[in-house]
Amino acid sequence: MDKILVLDFGGQYDMLIARRVRERGVYAEVVPFHKITAEEIASRGYTGIIFTGGPNSVYEDGAPTFSPRVLALGVPVLGICYGMQLTAHLAGGKIASAEESGEYGKVELTVEDSPLFKGVPKESVAWMSHRDYVQALPAGFKVVARTEKCPSAAMACEEKKLYGVQFHPEVTHTAFGGKMLENFLFEICGCKKDWNMESFIESAVEKYRAKCAGRKVLLALSGGVDSSVAAALMHEAVGNDLVCVFVDHGLLRKGEGDLVERTFKDKFGMNLIRVDAEDRFLAALDGVTDPESKRKIIGEEFIRVFEEQGRALGKVDFLCQGTIYPDVIESGKGDASTIKSHHNVGGLPSVIEFKEIVEPLRDLFKDEVREVGIKLGLPRELVWRQPFPGPGLAVRIIGAITKEKADLLREADAIFREEIAAAMKENAPNQFFAVLTDTRSVGVMGDARSYGHVLALRAVTTDDFMTADWTRIPFDVIEKASCRITSEVRGINRVVYDVTSKPPATVEWE
Repeated sequence: MDKILVLDFGGQYDMLIARRVRERGVYAEVVPFHKITAEEIASRGYTGIIFTGGPNSVYEDGAPTFSPRVLALGVPVLGICYGMQLTAHLAGGKIASAEESGEYGKVELTVEDSPLFKGVPKESVAWMSHRDYVQALPAGFKVVARTEKCPSAAMACEEKKLYGVQFHPEVTHTAFGGKMLENFLFEICGCKKDWNMESFIESAVEKYRAKCAGRKVLLALSGGVDSSVAAALMHEAVGNDLVCVFVDHGLLRKGEGDLVERTFKDKFGMNLIRVDAEDRFLAALDGVTDPESKRKIIGEEFIRVFEEQGRALGKVDFLCQGTIYPDVIESGKGDASTIKSHHNVGGLPSVIEFKEIVEPLRDLFKDEVREVGIKLGLPRELVWRQPFPGPGLAVRIIGAITKEKADLLREADAIFREEIAAAMKENAPNQFFAVLTDTRSVGVMGDARSYGHVLALRAVTTDDFMTADWTRIPFDVIEKASCRITSEVRGINRVVYDVTSKPPATVEWE
């Protein structure tokens, strides 16, 4: 099977690059630059190499770098952003910082004839994010694209199949970025389309069947898409050696606990233990307002609950979690900056009784996870359920958490979801929910003054949850949801709608 190495130099989009490659039927794997050598690359038989972007400048002390020998392996290389600058630097070129300003956002790109740009219009839009640029090309390279501010927006040494682009072909804002990646994969590397989700499932099942053979696996089941697909995949691999523990922490959506139990215990016949831990979690969160502290407390409590269940079950070697890649990248990986931590990311705590954490979906994006779920036979209504964070309503209640607030939010969120489901069956947002803010406002209810909570409604449209746009929900839908919430949920007297995209915001408020 052909495979592409995505050599990670600390960029936020390393896995997005791999995903774009996999979408085109070619296997790709991401490896941090410091965890592999040029000799190991040569021995593993990669069909092509992509250098990712990164936040550094190649001329800084301690900047991520690599052995120049990688350029002499005879394996095609495509450097993206920092990856282009590093390619030039390793080959003897010169990198400089723009004196006035860099380029950020959409730019007009002009390309020359090159295998990399076969079928790409001479003029198109690309997405830039840089201040440094290749000032002097290495020997044997030529400029094959430029912008108004960047005289070397792409370079090529076609004889050695070495290429670099200063822009980001992996993001949707680059109009013909997909075509450029296809050219690199099929025209330059000569790859075949021989990888798909069936291949992923087959290899994952084989891997964990061997890894966990004859030993108990405890799975953290939230009932959301990610943990549900992880449960189905691990059940395929280890069968009755899988025990699913569903922790009802009192911060679930309305009716969710019963739904999870019915689905997995009754319908699929999995080993399921439901733990009522509402009092325990609310006590641990009492008075806590910092969102990072909430997440860490919930993560710690989850681990402790699983440990206790593991002791009750006897020897349990593995803890399985439904971690997916957006969780990993937002929590900070390698040199990537930390956006927010996730309770199911970061490895084992300092004291733990499991041998290891296994995360079979760790390298997949949300849409890929759903595809795996469908292929494993999970019902569509489960696979396409609304995403729900592991900390649950704790990160949708701004400020201190109480049972009263959780109950208020549960009812309001259920109403919003009912109205969206009724009015937007085919074109519903990818994620929508309510947030109980830490603000109160004056209102008039029943000819009397009220002083109630302000509720925010949030809905986003996205395909990978790395970026997201706020959804333009019809005003009459928002109006109906608002009227029902303020009428039916006592304690909320004002409803607002969040019109912020990701970035600059995240999908969740905390």
